[in-house]
Order: sequence, then structure tokens, then C-alpha cells
Amino acid sequence: MAKPLVAVVGRPNVGKSTFFNKMAGRRVSIVDNMPGVTRDRVYADAEWCGYGFTMIDTGGIELKSEDQMWRHIKKQAELAIDIADVILFFVDGRQGITSGDYDVANFLRKTNKPVILVVNKVDGADNSPIYDFWELNLGEPIPISAELSLGLGDLLDEVVKYFPEKNDDKEDSDAIKIAVVGKPNSGKSSLVNRILGFDRVIVSNIAGTTRDAIDTPFECDGQKYILIDTAGIRKKAKVEEDVEYYSVVRSINAIRQADIVLIVIDSKEMISEQDVKICGLVHEAGRPSLIIMNKWDLIEKDGNTINEFNKKLAEELKFMDYFKPLYISALTGQRVNQVLTAANTAYENASKHIPTGVLNDVIGDAVSVNPPPTFNGRRLKIYYATQAQTNQPTFVIFVNDPKLMHFSYKRYLENQIRKAFDFSGTPIKILAREKAGE
Repeated sequence: MAKPLVAVVGRPNVGKSTFFNKMAGRRVSIVDNMPGVTRDRVYADAEWCGYGFTMIDTGGIELKSEDQMWRHIKKQAELAIDIADVILFFVDGRQGITSGDYDVANFLRKTNKPVILVVNKVDGADNSPIYDFWELNLGEPIPISAELSLGLGDLLDEVVKYFPEKNDDKEDSDAIKIAVVGKPNSGKSSLVNRILGFDRVIVSNIAGTTRDAIDTPFECDGQKYILIDTAGIRKKAKVEEDVEYYSVVRSINAIRQADIVLIVIDSKEMISEQDVKICGLVHEAGRPSLIIMNKWDLIEKDGNTINEFNKKLAEELKFMDYFKPLYISALTGQRVNQVLTAANTAYENASKHIPTGVLNDVIGDAVSVNPPPTFNGRRLKIYYATQAQTNQPTFVIFVNDPKLMHFSYKRYLENQIRKAFDFSGTPIKILAREKAGE
């Protein structure tokens, strides 16, 4: 089930970024911090009381300003609000209620989405500053101090009330959901049209032509699919859109719905920092993926061109060295017929379950060849392993003390599992757990 999205909105200087950075840096909140993944503060994966969710940051909203920058920031906020499941509306408890707060409150009421009113900068036991904010007619104000980490637990308790129950597993469709993500103008819509065989999506060489994510059901060789095409927001006159922000937020929304992700990269530009960032989003979400090197027809080639491209990809995507590239041209149709086959293979690998006995034979052989090193005079003992889940394949290894499992040895075990079983195209996760009774 997709993680809920929580948008953090409000006027400038009410402490949104302080809260967001505090949450992203709190040990209780951050889920994963894979080395090698370029991170920014547009989003943060978080967890509270067993509920996983994604927070989206926005700039300060000045609804009545005609300044181009503020119009641009307002557009960013509208995008985040549009895809959010819960909205955190931040106001300044020291400054008190302002006309700008009334404007934002009126705007948020029209969304018909859950809005939690957060009164920040309430640093002491005296909560009297919050009472005025009842006038915003958005329910009970929740006082916090993001700077001092006061009241954050109460706020998060309120947030997760709006999430589906953890055991509320909806019946999954038999259709495989394929998200198509990447920078604007990388050829996503052209690829979607090629796969579908007709012009379902407007195609243009102007970055950000597709306004919204478009879901298209189709069937091929008896298998049902849903193709999720996503891009930035169409550029508006006199407003310079932040292409990076839109591509990241659109990607987050598409990835959370997907069973497998096609990451489309413009071969003419090789791989950019923004491409790496989007790959990091997919990796951290635990989704299987396929790297689609598009516009291959425009590349001058010799006998070593693909090897050079593969080497460059391996350098930039060290954190997801399981990646599978496919070099295509959506314009000419070159190798597009291989996309669904390769995507199906990656999805099947992510769905693979290894029998416990076979898995333990592999782990046992790995330990025999390369025993765990000692740490402070103690040696890690591995008793047995089991696969806890598929999609993302997750393996639990029971040991004498999880603290003795160094990340380098965990990486070694992952490599041995990958050598024994084909998990190409999908991330896997290894968890160390203390054996009961130890």
C-alpha cells in the first residue's frame, strides 16, 4: 500500500523548514539514509508509531502577492497540496494571527482534505497564544516548538489518525502498475505513446507539457497493466517554474503508486544530478526499476559506446548497482518492444520468494568462505535466515547481537544472495535481529 503524503504549508517564516529539517534529522523519524543518494529537502520519508509516510516541503505562501517568485512558490504549494493526503498548516504563535493566515486558511478549506493547524514557536507551558487561532475555523490548534522539539509527538499522533489502518489491506488489482518518471523533456510521454500504440498523451519538446499524472489501463499478451505517465507543470507566462521541484514531487506521487518504475533518462545528456536524485527516490521507496536510456538514435556510436555509458551509469548509481539499463529510442521505436519484457522480469524478481532451507545454505556457505570479523573482542554469530517479505525482498538474519553486524558484512551477504538468486532490477533489504533467548 502506498505511503501517505503529508504536505507542510504556511506563510513565510513560520518555522516550516525548522520542523521539516528537525523531522528529517530525528533518529525516530528518518527511515533510511543510504550513502551515495543525493538528498534535498523537498521530501523526507518518515515513520511514527509504525506508520510510514512521506513529508513534502513547500515554500512560504503569499497568496495575494503579484511578485513572480511568490506566484511560483504558490504554484509549488498547490502541487504539493493537490497530491497530499494530510496537510499541516503552520502558523506563528509568537506573531499571532495575521491576514495572510486567514487567506491561507480559506484556500485550504476549499481542498476538502484533512488540515491540521500547527501553532509553532509556543515554547513554554502557557498555551494562551493558541486560542486566537480557533478563528481560522480549522479545528483545534496544536501547539509545538519545532526549534525545541516540544509537542512533536502529539502532532504526529494527530497526523497518523488520518492514515488507513496498518492492517487495512485493500484487494490488489491483477494489473501491474508501471510508473514512468524522469526529468521533463526526457521523452516520457513519447515512450508512453509508443508502448500504448497511440497518442494517449500530448507530446511536446517544451519541458513540462503534461499537466497531471495520467493513468492508462491496457493489456499486452494477456497481462493487464496500468501505465502512469507523469511530468512537470506546464510553464505559465511570466512565471519561471522550478523544473527540479516539480519533477521530484511528481516522481514521489507516481512512485508511491507503482509496482515497477521506468526511469527515463535523455542519453544526449548522459545522466545528470537530477536523474540521480530521481533514481534515489525509486531506490529508497524499495521499488523495482528499469533505467531507460532514451533518444539512443541521437548518439554517435562506435563499438565501445554502450560500455562507456554502462560504466558512467555504474559510477553515478553505486547505491543501486542492481540497476538494469535499456537503450531505446521512443521516437523511432528502437527496442521499445523490449521495455515491457524487461519490466516484467524486474517485477518478477522483486516478487521472488526464496525457500528458507535454500537461503540458509547460501548464507552458510558465505559465512564459511568469509567468517564475520570480530568487534571489540566479540564475533558476530549467524544462526539462520528467512525471507520476511517480497516487493521489496526483505531478509531477516537472526544473530547473537545485531550491533555486531557491520554494514560492510551486511553488504557482503547481500552480494552473496544476489550471486545465488537473480534479484537484478530490484533493491533488497537485510535486517539483523537478535535470536530469541540469546
